[in-house]
Amino acid sequence: MSRVAVTGGSGKLGRAVVKELLDHGWDVVILDRVAPAERLCPFVRVDLTDYGQTVGALTGVDDRYDRVDAVAHLAAVPAPGLVPNTAVFGNNILATHHVFSAARVAGIRNIVWASSETVLGLPFDTPPPYLPVDEEYPGRPESNYSLAKHLEEHLADQLCRWDPELKMIGLRFSNVMEVADYAAFPAFDADPRLRRWNLWSYIDARDGAQAVRKGLEYEGTGREVFVIASPDTVMSTPSTELAAAEFPGVEIRGTLGTHESLMSTAKARRVLGYAPTHTWRAHVDDATA
Repeated sequence: MSRVAVTGGSGKLGRAVVKELLDHGWDVVILDRVAPAERLCPFVRVDLTDYGQTVGALTGVDDRYDRVDAVAHLAAVPAPGLVPNTAVFGNNILATHHVFSAARVAGIRNIVWASSETVLGLPFDTPPPYLPVDEEYPGRPESNYSLAKHLEEHLADQLCRWDPELKMIGLRFSNVMEVADYAAFPAFDADPRLRRWNLWSYIDARDGAQAVRKGLEYEGTGREVFVIASPDTVMSTPSTELAAAEFPGVEIRGTLGTHESLMSTAKARRVLGYAPTHTWRAHVDDATA
C-alpha cells in the first residue's frame, strides 16, 4: 500500500481528498496546523513554513509511519485578501518550497499540488485571450496570492529539470464548493457580475479530490499543470450569453454546451482521465437543467 501525505488535509478540499484516497486504497497521513474534525487516518501537526518540521514530517514520525511515497500538497492561505499581501505570498511560497524540497530529501518523486485558477488572470479586469480558458497561454497573476501560485509552477519546472525522474502535477483548482454551498447558487442569476471574476466557474470538492487521485496515479515525469473545474457554470443563463454580455469581442473557441464551463478541462480529461460527475444542479430544487 502506498502512503501519501496530504498537507492541508483538514481543509475544505483536503477533507474530500483524504476520503477519496482512503476509499481507493491509499494509506493516508494528514499534515496540517489544524487537527481534522474526523480522525480517519494519522494526523501530525506541522508548520510547513518551518523547513525542519517539514523534512521531519516527510521522512517519518516515530510510531506513526516510517516513510512517505507521495505528497498531495494542498495547505495554503486559500485565497487573496484573507491576510495582508506579504503574508499570503510569504506563507504560501515558503510552505510550497519547503514541501517540494523536503520531498526531494525524502526521495519522494510523486507530487501533486494545488495551484489555482487565479493564475489564468482572475478577476479578468483584462479579458482573457479566448474562451474557454485553458493552460495554453502564459500565466497572468493579478494578486500576491496568484503571483505565489504562478511562481510555484516555475519552481516545479526547475526542480523537474534538476531531477528528470520527478513528477510534479499542478492542479489549477476553481473555487471549491461543498454540497452545503449550493443553496446560494440560484441567487447568482440576479446579477451575473457577482461571479464574473472567475468566469462563473466552481469545482465540487469531490471532483477536485478525484483530480488529485488521478494526478497521483498518473504515470509520467516532469511538470504538468491542469485546469480543474466542474463541467458547468454556477448560472442558469447559457454560457454563450454570459460570454457575449461580459466579454464582448473575446474569441469563443469551439462550440459551447448550454451551461458548459468557461474553464476548459479538456487537457485534464485527456491526460489524467479526469471525469467530473458532480453538479450543483442536482442539489438545488429550482435549478435550471
